[in-house]
Amino acid sequence: MRITGMKVEKVRIPMTASLKVAFATVDSLESVLIRVETDEGCVGFGEASPFAPVTGETLDGVIAVLDIFRQGLMGMDPMDIEAVHAMMDGVIVGNGAAKCAVDLAMYDLMGKAAGVPVYKLLGGYSNTVQNDITIGISTPEQMAEEAKKYVSEYGYRILKVKAGIDWQEDIRAMKLIRGAVGPQIRLRVDANQGYDIAKAQRALKGFREYGVEAVEQCLPHWDLEGAAYLRNHAEGIHMMLDESIHDPVDAARACRLGSADILNIKLMKCGGLYPAQKINAVAEANGVTCMVGCMLETRLAITAGLSLVAAKKNVTEADCDSFLYYKENPVEGGFVQDKDTFTLLNKPGFGVTF
Repeated sequence: MRITGMKVEKVRIPMTASLKVAFATVDSLESVLIRVETDEGCVGFGEASPFAPVTGETLDGVIAVLDIFRQGLMGMDPMDIEAVHAMMDGVIVGNGAAKCAVDLAMYDLMGKAAGVPVYKLLGGYSNTVQNDITIGISTPEQMAEEAKKYVSEYGYRILKVKAGIDWQEDIRAMKLIRGAVGPQIRLRVDANQGYDIAKAQRALKGFREYGVEAVEQCLPHWDLEGAAYLRNHAEGIHMMLDESIHDPVDAARACRLGSADILNIKLMKCGGLYPAQKINAVAEANGVTCMVGCMLETRLAITAGLSLVAAKKNVTEADCDSFLYYKENPVEGGFVQDKDTFTLLNKPGFGVTF
């Protein structure tokens, strides 16, 4: 099987409401979908969802890089995933979202050629995933009301709460949320690099009182030494890194320094499923678990992320919820949802339709 062509399409979808985090407010999905064709008539789909504050990429930049990749892909076998990544890495450094689009298309093609879903190609540990739901930054009262709705009306049992602008308001939000949802709901906080060490320590002390189980990326992405210090003083709260982890080398350094209990893998940061598996392997070898998160992605990339969670025993958590926030979804299939439980379809590749 040889690659004979690749088509690229830009997609923009408004969100039902804007989402505010520590360093940005977003109100729409901007993504690039690709279609890779082969000489055997098999078609694979991939997606790039760049987010400049994290991946350093723009939509137009992704399209320009994909145009370069197109030349290198012609005649390659999608099964040769190591060779495909070597080609891309030889052309340009970084650019994880653009590389992810190609990577996902290769796995979609491999699954279709083998007649199995991608989660089985990756390991096949399970086909179900318990997902969390994200609560953006607003007033603590509004955040508590939103949390109560997600729990009582939609059946979510894990809430991921955005924070990082005002540590005192963040603590108050967690107090009100805990009061609204009760003691059994699992709570996580994501500071998105919004704290310094002093503010993070104050916030952690407050979060501990309300049973927060994990806090993500308190400090700037480069400060792994500071993250290690916080972890050593977290007193029962699991510390997670997200923006600090872009590739297996970052994962190895974080593990070596003792900077995290959990690594948040995002396909758009690392370049797709192939390098994501390497990050998970590094973490597992060091006794660190992983979560798979997402950017603003369509159901295609979300299915890929869920496939990794389902496939790997060491990937214990999922934060793959962004597809829920759009006014319309151009991609269907991949999985079915029952409250906070997502079950992957037993269809070849990712099993999505457009």
